[in-house]
Formats: sequence, C-alpha cells, structure tokens
Amino acid sequence: MSDSDLGRRVAALLFESGAVHVSRRQPFMLAAGWASPVYVDCRLLFGKAVVRRQVAALAAEYCAANFPPCSFDAVAGGETAGIPFAALLAEQLGLDLRYVRKRPLGVGRNAQVEGGDVDGLRVLLIDDLTSDGASKLGFARGLRAAGAIVEHALTIFFNNAFAGTLKRLGAAQLKLHALATWADALRATPSDYLAAEDRTAVEQFLADPVAWSMRHGGRGG
Repeated sequence: MSDSDLGRRVAALLFESGAVHVSRRQPFMLAAGWASPVYVDCRLLFGKAVVRRQVAALAAEYCAANFPPCSFDAVAGGETAGIPFAALLAEQLGLDLRYVRKRPLGVGRNAQVEGGDVDGLRVLLIDDLTSDGASKLGFARGLRAAGAIVEHALTIFFNNAFAGTLKRLGAAQLKLHALATWADALRATPSDYLAAEDRTAVEQFLADPVAWSMRHGGRGG
C-alpha cells in the first residue's frame, strides 16, 4: 500500500471514530496557543478494539515500508496519548517499550524515561498528534539525556496547518513521520464524513491559519 493510500485509510478511521471535531462559531484553542475551527482527537482511536487494531496494523505497515529492518531497538510513547499507541506498535513490531514524560516526575527515581534503560538504544519516538512539534522536541531531549539515539518520530496525525514545524524538528536532528495529514483527511472526506459547511470552514482555515487564528483570538506568530 502506498503512503497516500495508507494516509486516506487512517484519515477515514479518524472520521469514523468521531475524532475530527469542527466548530464554526467557537474556535478550539490548541496547546501552542493557536485558534482553530477544527480539533483532531486521536485518542478516540484507542477506545474500540477493532479500530485500535487497525491503527496498529497500519502503523506497522508504514514502518515496514519506510524503515530498513532492525532500524530500532525500542519504541517510546510520549505522555500521555503516545503511550497506548506505542504499546500497540511495540507489540506489532516485536520491540521493547518505553515511555517518556513531559518532565521528570519529581519523586522516586525522578526519571523522565520509564520502562527500562535506553542508554545506547535506537528509539522510535511515538505520539498521537503533532502540531508545532514542541512536545516532540521535549520528549526527544528527555530520551537523549537518558542516552537514547532518537532520530525519528512517528505520529498518527500531523496537523500541518502551521509552517515551520518540520524545519524546527529538522534543526534538532529529528525527522517527523505521519500516518495522515490534512491532505489525506480532505481526500478521504465524502459528504457523510464532513458537511459542506464544515469542509469550507476547514479549507478557509488551512488557506491562512495564522491570520485565521489572529482573527479568532489565538496567537499570530
């Protein structure tokens, strides 16, 4: 299966799971401060057994197509929604599992990386969603501080509305891989997935997301 076909299948699962929420009147405020008429909640993919199995299988297929065999020793899920995704993918790939906190807990071992040692391991960073990439940079720093080799991050959906994310991650020697993006979502959108008015709202936002955010009370740059 090509990456574009895989992306459309993942996008269809997002819509079918009710993970794509559009609000034309009251914008969503994203973690980085952007205002958006649409919010993608990838966590809804993990609730139903049949859906999470499909997501895990598609992620494993993506990895097989895009990484040489034996590229990684472990996968590490980012707190919090990256953890179930990483557990599913680790099982599919037969790899060790770790998870990485946003920051050390401050008690016990005060560790940022949990589940075992990562010193010298080649680790694939896993998360559910990427927007500006800030959390991925923090997770990668935590893993690297613990001795891991982290060069790739895999996310279910890349909210690639805002420019600069790939450049920011690239400057930190971290390559982002996404199972689906907005291009996939809009290609996988028959009328029963997204009403015409909602599709128009999303397309208007994607045409100039920074200006849209500013007009609706979010950050502007």
